[in-house]
Amino acid sequence: MSHEVLYRKYRPQTFDEVIGQETVVRALEGAIKNKTVAHAYLFAGSRGIGKTSIARIFARAIGTSANDIYEIDAASNRGIDDVRALRDAVAVLPFESKFKVYIIDEVHMLTKDAFNALLKTLEEPPKHVVFILATTEIHKLPETVISRCQVFEFKRPTVEILKDTIINIAKKEGFTLELAAAELIALVGDGSFRDTHGILERVIAGIKGNKISRDDVEGATGSPKSELVRNFVDALVSKNTAKAFEVIAEIREKNFDPKLFLELTLSLVRMTLLQKMSVPSATAGASEEDKKFIADKIADKKTAIDSKLLRTLLDAYDYIGISPIHELPLELLTLDVCGELAEQEK
Repeated sequence: MSHEVLYRKYRPQTFDEVIGQETVVRALEGAIKNKTVAHAYLFAGSRGIGKTSIARIFARAIGTSANDIYEIDAASNRGIDDVRALRDAVAVLPFESKFKVYIIDEVHMLTKDAFNALLKTLEEPPKHVVFILATTEIHKLPETVISRCQVFEFKRPTVEILKDTIINIAKKEGFTLELAAAELIALVGDGSFRDTHGILERVIAGIKGNKISRDDVEGATGSPKSELVRNFVDALVSKNTAKAFEVIAEIREKNFDPKLFLELTLSLVRMTLLQKMSVPSATAGASEEDKKFIADKIADKKTAIDSKLLRTLLDAYDYIGISPIHELPLELLTLDVCGELAEQEK
């Protein structure tokens, strides 16, 4: 028996099952209800957030059968000859539906000549054809193509949405997912339903029993240990430059993702600050070790966990993806927080 991956198994089949794209769903349902279906739509947004799934749902919702839905990968069919063949095909009437729906994924991969050929079809499409273009890089599309479409910007799901989603899926698969484990999977998933499902599947494949802990997730994903994150925060708030650089050296040595490490650091500092302010459920999803760490830091009146530290972490995060040296933002963050840069500038 072939195995069905979780992302396909739990792909939404109706608008009611779609999570996190309420604005898009509401607009599409309104178009169907009011019989104002457009001839061309453009779905834009990052990977794995449901663009193709919603395109399929929309196609079915306007009464298009499977025989009249065509999915084209523009990354593999990107030339002018491919678009010319498409232009000839759209002229043919549907087999058994009112509409033929063409879903063109990764449409930004088309060549310039292919875009020009597609534009002619979008300008004067047959009444029986609906185009749904999907892209992760809308800035690469010609304005002439964008202007011919109704554009929908898809939102990246929040960590909370991803966390709740995989907790429910794990339960359906017969597993219990600790909140701290779900939080880490959601962070590693980086705003993608598809990637988050894949991580959960990888974790499930490597465990014994039916309970999934944060340690299980760390082991399956190669994520930095929570102890390493706590050590880094402790070094920052105690202004221990040497200790902080030891942590950064370990991140480099074990090839941990600095971006994920900083996200985990931000999460821990944020929870500490919110708990310090007595915000309800501030530590929801934290491990017992993290909760103890947070309590100890709050009890220590010398601990400098405040909004300034959180802003400094956010500033460093902005540079994580663009720095030519991956660890450099962490190093500058350390020098800044621990006061080394300020001392040298005097």
